[in-house]
Amino acid sequence: MSSNRSSSKEKQREEAYQQLIKKHRPKPKVFTNCLKAFVVGGLICIMGQALMLMYIKVFGFQPDKAGDPTSATLIFISCLLTGIGVYDRIGQWAGAGTAVPVTGFANSIASSALEHRAEGWVLGVGGNMFKLAGAVIVFGTVSAFIIGIIHTLMEMIK
Repeated sequence: MSSNRSSSKEKQREEAYQQLIKKHRPKPKVFTNCLKAFVVGGLICIMGQALMLMYIKVFGFQPDKAGDPTSATLIFISCLLTGIGVYDRIGQWAGAGTAVPVTGFANSIASSALEHRAEGWVLGVGGNMFKLAGAVIVFGTVSAFIIGIIHTLMEMIK
């Protein structure tokens, strides 16, 4: 009987505690966070478009071939900013705006590599870097394979 009383008191305390937490929890600023993400993600995309136009106009790339060096440059800039600690500060402020473009993926890989560099190049950097990237690489490869088979079958049907 006393255990029932103590458990009901514990439940009441827990409910009171949860209500207190709910009362003092800061309200999320959804609109502001979405606006920050939109602006920063858009700026990254504008920078990518400017780089692409530079590769076309200055270096004479064909428009259909300029995407490769553009992506590589964005990835390089993201890794460089991650290494000097700037990208993480931008990411904390902008949220998903930095995570969605290819620069966000590069940041996550570079961060993982930096975090585990004390464990050595192979087991630390290489092993932990690809724990994160492995799932993305496998999913991309399998998806490309399946789409390739579907495309080939569609071509054979024609």
